[in-house]
Amino acid sequence: MASRLGIDVGGTFTDLLLFDDETGRLSLFKTPSTPEDQSIGILTGVRGILDRAGESAGNVSSLLHGTTVSTNIVLEEKGAKVGLLVTRDFEQILHLARSQTPGPLAGWMIMQKPDPLADLEHTRGVPERMSARGEVVTALDEARARAAIEELVGAGVESITISLLHAYANPAHERRLAELVHERAPELPVTVASDILAEFREYERTLVAVMNAYVGPSMRRYLGHFEEKLREVEFDPHVHIVRSDGGLMSVSHASESPVHTMLSGPAGGVSGAAFLASLGGHPEALGFDMGGTSTDVSLIQEGKPNISRQTSLGYYPIKVPSVEVHSVGAGGGSIAHVPMTGALRVGPESAGARPGPACYGRGGDRPTVTDANVVLGRLPPSLLGGEMQLDVAAAEEAVGKTARALGLDLHQAAQGILDIVNENMFGALRLVTVQKGLDPRDFALVAFGGAGPLHGNAMAILAGCYPVIVPPTPGVLSALGFLYSDIKNEFAHTLIRTLDEVRSEDVAESLARLGEEARAWLGNEGVPADRQSVAYELDVRYFRQGYEFAIPVDPDALRAGRLAEAAERFGDLHERQYGFRLDQPVELVNARAVAVGRVVKVEFPRFDAEGPDAAGAMTGRHPVFFDGQFVTTGIYDREALRPGNRVPGPAVITQRDSTTVVHPGHEGEVDPHLNILIRPAGGGRG
Repeated sequence: MASRLGIDVGGTFTDLLLFDDETGRLSLFKTPSTPEDQSIGILTGVRGILDRAGESAGNVSSLLHGTTVSTNIVLEEKGAKVGLLVTRDFEQILHLARSQTPGPLAGWMIMQKPDPLADLEHTRGVPERMSARGEVVTALDEARARAAIEELVGAGVESITISLLHAYANPAHERRLAELVHERAPELPVTVASDILAEFREYERTLVAVMNAYVGPSMRRYLGHFEEKLREVEFDPHVHIVRSDGGLMSVSHASESPVHTMLSGPAGGVSGAAFLASLGGHPEALGFDMGGTSTDVSLIQEGKPNISRQTSLGYYPIKVPSVEVHSVGAGGGSIAHVPMTGALRVGPESAGARPGPACYGRGGDRPTVTDANVVLGRLPPSLLGGEMQLDVAAAEEAVGKTARALGLDLHQAAQGILDIVNENMFGALRLVTVQKGLDPRDFALVAFGGAGPLHGNAMAILAGCYPVIVPPTPGVLSALGFLYSDIKNEFAHTLIRTLDEVRSEDVAESLARLGEEARAWLGNEGVPADRQSVAYELDVRYFRQGYEFAIPVDPDALRAGRLAEAAERFGDLHERQYGFRLDQPVELVNARAVAVGRVVKVEFPRFDAEGPDAAGAMTGRHPVFFDGQFVTTGIYDREALRPGNRVPGPAVITQRDSTTVVHPGHEGEVDPHLNILIRPAGGGRG
């Protein structure tokens, strides 16, 4: 017998989910996160979930870990002292950055240029030059290179990045520089930009390589300590780290390329949401992941999360493949406050894990979204299956401060806190739908995270997206998503040729070479040949356009001379996204091979319907505040609900890892996979 363990470390809680491959049993566990050392909370959770499941550590064959370590290093500016080697006269590449205003109105007033992660005093230009076609224009001056390396080592840099102009076309000079660094300082970590991102755009390529070097030493220490602590408790599973695009990679690869883990936690949740939405017959869905600190919203189309080749972290653009997620500083721990303007504000500051909301009884005294839910009766008096008792009086006192500042009664103030945080999150949903020309009413809404089911119905009321899908384990869906993640990596090569400048067969050969790299990498990751697959893409744009679309292609079709089909698909996609197409030459920008090593997926059981009556799951009735008044509301135990049961609103459905609220005028129905589907009562949309 073997089990798999998914672990997601969030800002407030660490979530664990254990899946027994033989019996199909799922066991979940939540424990407060330990920001000072994430591994402490993880080990507490590992012990807790093994005890609860009655499982021995030796039976856990693999551990899938989503981590925020690299993200926190960048946001908290606690990374390594990075030395940077660039082509001579390009020493200010990180200071120049990318000129782009973030908005059409007064964008210059709000644009914030990020501080370089490699100081100019630790940057050295080396005489050398490659052309954009990969031809040597100026040979590498090794004597000057050795002198530059000596200066950086003498300055005490902890990591070195090498990013030379046009090295994506020919990395020979970058690789030789790496050899020279290893000769002088074998122990010094080196990041070669062409190994991280073999594509054009020198600023983005340099930035992502520097970021990799910036977080690398701390990430390697964390992963080393993490594995050591697992062994201390005689726990030695095969460990995989979750990538930002929802794939998996080994610990050694994560140590070499930690920049690919920047959004690993949200990626797991979106993967799980996409799977469950498709399982329930809703492949077009929106992911709504509300945790204690932030909310992540995402777009799922045709059962798959949208993957972006560039994301952002703070003010830093990161050109790595990642699940397309929009985050807002709105969560259960978001703090409500009344500034001097007298208008109520909620977030982005969060109470975090310590002290947390006032109702947690850990010393917090500022009103949060969680406290407002407690005051309105929408949260039970205890969480985590009774392990965490909530202090209702402390929540009322905290929210009371806001009520007095606004001249409102306690419950009006609490409702105001929820209304504002809901509108903030609705704005994020509009960004991933309306801004892309999509109607949110055409999508279901998957509500997950510890607080997602609390607010999912309210989001659907605002956006018109039904049904609201509440998974069986909404509070640990990111950890569940890890169990569906495949081993993954990408290999790319820059082309930059218009269609009339290339032969279809030559493009097919470029893709074939990338495919060979992809399969070799999968072999090194230990993926058997029968579980390997490679998908191919071309980045395509109109000639002289600034951005491109990724178009799936078949190398065999290209060998048959059908490159024009990719251009036609690009035109269709451009018209769908922007409403028009141009009579312009089409340009191929990058060729890409996506390596996938398939893992054995968790299979969700399907149950027969047992009738609509949910009375057997009702544990009582309780007054809950809705629409300006208290309404007698049914309280239900999620574990006692059976497929086919219907729960009329208003209702509160409690379970170990989350709480679901069904608003008046709505109804929840349990589907054959134990999801709760919330729709307007009387056969509304969805």
